[in-house]
Amino acid sequence: MAKIGSFTILFISWVILITGLSLFDFNSDEPVVEVPNFDKLVHFTFYFGFVVFGWLALKQRKSMHIALKNLLALIGVAIFFGMLIEVLQYALPVDRAAEFFDILANTLGAIAGGLLIKTYISRSKKLK
Repeated sequence: MAKIGSFTILFISWVILITGLSLFDFNSDEPVVEVPNFDKLVHFTFYFGFVVFGWLALKQRKSMHIALKNLLALIGVAIFFGMLIEVLQYALPVDRAAEFFDILANTLGAIAGGLLIKTYISRSKKLK
């Protein structure tokens, strides 16, 4: 039986957290202090974390050098997942709304996570 690593558990937990917070309405009260576009920062952070934690989980499972194509695939999966969540917010009868700028923030977060990994890896060894 394959051992599940701590980064894999972290990644799966992160995806469950994103899904739960995106699809369920926990509180209908407005925040006490309104921060403009704070939700976009949250979206960015969610998908930045998706790529970084996903990368760490892949590294831990493979225990070797991971190719650039795997990083690009992970970014693609994160972007697709973000779009899927937005479609579900539109389609499901929950008090949520799909927004183009949420998709944009998700995409930018995933790309930023990929760029951080690319920069970090390129300092230690070449990512092919």
